Amino acid sequence: MAAVALSLFGAFFHGVVGGRMYMNNINNTDLEPLGKSLSLVSWHIFTIFLLVGAVSFFLVGFSLLLPIALYPLIAINALGALLFILLAVGSHKELRKMPGAVLMTATAVCGYLGAAWLA
Repeated sequence: MAAVALSLFGAFFHGVVGGRMYMNNINNTDLEPLGKSLSLVSWHIFTIFLLVGAVSFFLVGFSLLLPIALYPLIAINALGALLFILLAVGSHKELRKMPGAVLMTATAVCGYLGAAWLA
């Protein structure tokens, strides 16, 4: 259930608060309108991923889905956190200010612990 809460919080924060901040930044660039639209779609695809993750974690928590179904979500969260970290220690230091690595790591760990416990 911790993974559900983290994913739901992440989806809300990413989709609403982060979406507004992101689009304010993108709209203040010289990016072509199509690029701005595609950027918005890319941003919200991750929001959708967070919602699907929350639903999947919830279904496993209530034994409506087998725990093995969570391993792709766990891997995506772990690899996403690793990507954040690698980019942040590299040339994208502004990522250090963002909560993505922490939330994705916590979601992966909670999801793994829950899936392992239920398996």
